[in-house]
Amino acid sequence: MNRTEVLESIVSGQLKAATDLPALKIGDTIDVHYRIVEGDKERVQIFQGVLIAMKGRGINRMITVRRIVANEGVERIFPLNSPRIAKIDVIRHADTRRAKLYYLRDRTGKSRRLRDERRGATAKPVAKAASAKPRTKKVAKSGAAS
Repeated sequence: MNRTEVLESIVSGQLKAATDLPALKIGDTIDVHYRIVEGDKERVQIFQGVLIAMKGRGINRMITVRRIVANEGVERIFPLNSPRIAKIDVIRHADTRRAKLYYLRDRTGKSRRLRDERRGATAKPVAKAASAKPRTKKVAKSGAAS
């Protein structure tokens, strides 16, 4: 066994089960329920935003979530296997073509929104040619009879 295999075997007990985490994709709007300890009290705070990046693997898996608060962008990086994360809920899926959505940092207004993912949607129906009116050539009528 090399070093990597030894480390992975030690860390495998600390990983969260696959059933605890939903299937996350870049562009999803998610709720991260994060435990906060203040003195002897513990509470859960919800951070809702767009998943813009995922990196690492195993115990080092991290997600970056971005949201807008009072016209200021706020990003938080969460370790997925942290015991501080109570749960993660997927609010909505978006259709993206990038692995990292860092370009959203420069966007404002409506261009900041992501397109909804269309699950099971079919292509737009094509207009039927039979239902369209047939085109006829107009013939000019002459008013003079000879």
